[in-house]
Amino acid sequence: MAMALTVKRVEALRKTPGRYRDGLGLVLQVVNPNNASWLFCYERNGRTRAMGLGPIHTIGLKEARERAYYARRLLLDGVDPLEAKRAERDRRAAEAARNVTFRQCAELYYTAHADSWTNAKHRTQFPSTMRDYVYPIIGSIAVAAVDEALVLKVLTPIWKEKMPTARRVRNRIASVLDFAAAAKYRSGSNPARWEGHLEFLLPKPDKIVKHLAALPHSEMNRFMSSLRVLPRTAGAVALEFTILTAARTGETIGATWDEIDFEARTWTIPAERMKAKEEHRVPLSPAATELLKSLPREAGNPYIFVGERGSHINGMSMFRVLRQLRSDVTVHGFRSTFSTWAHENTAFQPLVIEQALAHTVGSAVERAYRRSDLFTKRAKLMAAWAAHCSRATVPSAVIPIRGRP
Repeated sequence: MAMALTVKRVEALRKTPGRYRDGLGLVLQVVNPNNASWLFCYERNGRTRAMGLGPIHTIGLKEARERAYYARRLLLDGVDPLEAKRAERDRRAAEAARNVTFRQCAELYYTAHADSWTNAKHRTQFPSTMRDYVYPIIGSIAVAAVDEALVLKVLTPIWKEKMPTARRVRNRIASVLDFAAAAKYRSGSNPARWEGHLEFLLPKPDKIVKHLAALPHSEMNRFMSSLRVLPRTAGAVALEFTILTAARTGETIGATWDEIDFEARTWTIPAERMKAKEEHRVPLSPAATELLKSLPREAGNPYIFVGERGSHINGMSMFRVLRQLRSDVTVHGFRSTFSTWAHENTAFQPLVIEQALAHTVGSAVERAYRRSDLFTKRAKLMAAWAAHCSRATVPSAVIPIRGRP
């Protein structure tokens, strides 16, 4: 049977929109001179269907006829060619997914989510913890093949010795594996999940967690004196400010000038930057206020503690300064130093102290009825803390335990 199309006619028709039949279900479809392709049209179960065979700039008339012939053979064997095409595509996708390594998947997950993480320290730590603890063991293994044994191989060596890090590593592995399941790179349950799984295979974190090393409060004056003679880098000043305000690292490095009210001596941290996701007002002691007033401002930069690239300092800046003075304590540990000092050496109520640390205290109902954030009392507490750090005259609100009646 003579075919309706020839190579020359196909070349001529590609400039004229329309559908041109070649016979036996093969159709040339022209949308515009730059968009023309082959279709195989057929009926199955009373429905007319069309399957794409490829664009004419890649598939010539001869190959299009061969593909149409193959599709007709499938129909003859009772197989829908469109369904067969989709099944083959799914098979190839599954094959490709099986070749995606854990590292490749983790990098895809990080690219997809890092910009939404408000904690700059978390953004920095994710790739570093993966590099140090995870990739050497399972980085080159297909993410579909990661199982419970491999997860335990990563976690077991650090679970007792580096508990805070180990918990974060587990969380991050679990997140990557959840991402992999959503992206169809793997199937089945998540072997890194804690509830109902790893909780039965590893010791409970609260049984072995170690407190972050803290400086004894009796040594604060000597430490602060040593800190204040170091070069006044952004990291050094940020560390002093963090200590004076008992703030968390992330709260300090992300601080902006518009959060500071010098007249009211208040630092208002917005909810999105707080761990509890609630706005927190920090009373600034005279020492903290003067420290801020002494800092230069960078034009166009809203951050108080300016980094090298015109943004804010990173999470390691204060750590590096601290290591110049002490190797046995952590930046976060100064919050513990403050808490111990306040509970043991002052008459301030525990609720005042806990609110100064921005801890969530009491049930949701109790917090709803607690209208005040005890700002005035906390202002006195922070002034007393600053005085203690400089070993100044002890304010009357500070009463040594031994001196109590």
